[in-house]
Amino acid sequence: MRLNNNMKGAALMTGCVSAYVINDAFMKLLFSEMALFQAVFLRSIITIPPVLAVAWITKTTILELSKHDKHLITVRVVAEILTTVAFLTALKHMPLANVTAILQALPLAITMAAALFLSEPVGWRRWTAILAGFVGVLIVVRPGLDGFNYYSLSALSAMVFVTIREIATRKLTSTVPTVTVVLATAIGSTLFAGIMLIGVEWQPVNAASWLLIFGSAVAILIATLLSVMAIRTGDIGFVSPFRYTSMIGAIGLGILMFGDWPDQPTLIGTFIIVVTGVYSFHREQALSKKVIS
Repeated sequence: MRLNNNMKGAALMTGCVSAYVINDAFMKLLFSEMALFQAVFLRSIITIPPVLAVAWITKTTILELSKHDKHLITVRVVAEILTTVAFLTALKHMPLANVTAILQALPLAITMAAALFLSEPVGWRRWTAILAGFVGVLIVVRPGLDGFNYYSLSALSAMVFVTIREIATRKLTSTVPTVTVVLATAIGSTLFAGIMLIGVEWQPVNAASWLLIFGSAVAILIATLLSVMAIRTGDIGFVSPFRYTSMIGAIGLGILMFGDWPDQPTLIGTFIIVVTGVYSFHREQALSKKVIS
C-alpha cells in the first residue's frame, strides 16, 4: 500500500509541476502587458467559480473544520500568497528555466523539513540522491557574483514559503476535503491581489491577454489540486524529488515561447536532476520489496 501511494504521489507531483510550468510561462507573457497583481487578480477570479461549484456539489465548507485544520489552512494560504509574490517577482525579471532551476532545491528542503517535523524516515541513499540532484541544480544555476542577484534571492524565498506550505498541507487531517484547501487558497489569493491593486494603474486587457489569463487560471487550478493530492498521498521524501521533472518543461517552453536555448551546463545539470529522481523512485521500490519479503 505504501509503494502504491508513493507511485500515485509521484505521478500527481509530475503532473502538478508540469501545470505550474505552463502557468509560469503564461504569466511571464502577461507581465509585458500588465502589472503583476493585475495578472494575479484576474487569474484568481477565474479560478474561484469552478471551485465554488465543486464545493457546493460536494457540500464541503471551511466552517465545519476543526480549529487545528483551520489554523493549518490559514498557514497554507499565507504561505501560498507569499510564494506567489516571491516567485512571480523573480519570474518577471529572470528566464523561466533559471527560476525553475532555483526552486529545484525544494526536494532537499522539504525532505529535511519532513524528517525534522513529520518524523518521516529518510535513508542515506535517498539523501545522497537528493543531494546529487541539488548538485545538478547548482550546475544549471551556476551562482556567482554576476548572476546571483536580488531576484535570485526572491526565488529562494519562494522555495522557503513552498516548504512551509507543503508541511502545513501534510499535517492536515485526512477528513479535510482537497477542494476545501483549494477553495481557501483561491479566495485568499484573490483578496490579497485585490488589496494590492490599490494604487496600481489598471491596464486594458485585449483578447490575447484574456486567453493567457484563462490558460493560466486553468493551469494553476490543476496544479494546486494535484499539489495538495500529491503531498497527502505519498511520503514527502519520496514524492518531492519528482519536482525535478519540471526542468524539462521549463527548458522546452523557454525555447518555444521565449527563445531561451539552454547551454551545455544546463543540459548536464538537468540530466543529473532527472537521473536522481528516477533513482529515488527505484530505491523506494527496492525498500518496499524488502518489507514485503
